[in-house]
Amino acid sequence: MSYSCCVAGAVALSDMERSDRTIVVALGGNAILKPGQRGTAGEQFENIEKTCESIAEMIAKGYDVVVTHGNGPQVGNILIQNEEAKEHVPPMPLDVCGAESQGMIGYMIQRSLTKHLRAKGIERTVATVVTEVVVDEQDPAFKNPTKPIGPFYSRERAEQLAKERSFAFREDAGRGFRRVVPSPDPKYLVEREAVRHLLRMGVIVIAAGGGGIPVIEREGRLVGVEAVIDKDLAAERLASDVQAGTLLILTDVERVSLNFGKRNEKPIDEMSVKEAEMYLRQRHFAPGSMGPKVQAAIRFLRSGGARAIITSLVRGIEALDGRAGTSLRA
Repeated sequence: MSYSCCVAGAVALSDMERSDRTIVVALGGNAILKPGQRGTAGEQFENIEKTCESIAEMIAKGYDVVVTHGNGPQVGNILIQNEEAKEHVPPMPLDVCGAESQGMIGYMIQRSLTKHLRAKGIERTVATVVTEVVVDEQDPAFKNPTKPIGPFYSRERAEQLAKERSFAFREDAGRGFRRVVPSPDPKYLVEREAVRHLLRMGVIVIAAGGGGIPVIEREGRLVGVEAVIDKDLAAERLASDVQAGTLLILTDVERVSLNFGKRNEKPIDEMSVKEAEMYLRQRHFAPGSMGPKVQAAIRFLRSGGARAIITSLVRGIEALDGRAGTSLRA
């Protein structure tokens, strides 16, 4: 029996219905590490404390919460450690580095969120699921690597690594050369049934961190690949897989805007799917920034979700109450 058959069987067994009380909260990078910080454990715990206080408030209001998060700076630091220590410790492949970052960030969120829940008298278990996400081996992204990761290299070192490991590199604004990897589209979460079962048991789940660990199916088994899945698109896949009613994307701006950064910038309170698709075609939303967030919201609503909200980290509660952020509905 192939792996895909096993997954199909698992999906058929699921009896989870879409719930308006289930929210997937997608945390942006500023929830864990802010610009200019070194990335110490203390700094990251301090940032996560503030984030988890807000999430605990959502749970206190009766929402069932699934958390997902970015991991760009953390994986970048792991790759730097790989490079610096390569003479003493064998470097790990990118999929293993992604798994390492999921465990690290998941632990930080678990610890902080449990603390805030107990302060409110809420005894709930918080659990991290190290999550693999299946991508298509024939995805066009594999022929056009675009996602920069890891440290900056000199031209000589980049050429050496390209020859030794078949890595792709691009010059980055005069700062040196960075490795670029594919960013394929997420198809489904391997551990989705596990996440669903945990939700049914009342567990607060952290899953698909950093977009999930990208894997492909080959000859009936899963194989990790050197790629990075966009975290917002993976958040949508997670939200659809767990039949959430709301996808809440928390970032560093309060609202989505047209003409962002220009004199005629116009914040948006509400958008329909058709309007969002039109604005995407008109290139109002940058591909590496707001674009994937709006695209994720559109996909979620097209798959049956009730609402998607994009807002800042500090306005999440208000956004759920309709008092902040950009709300998208079908």
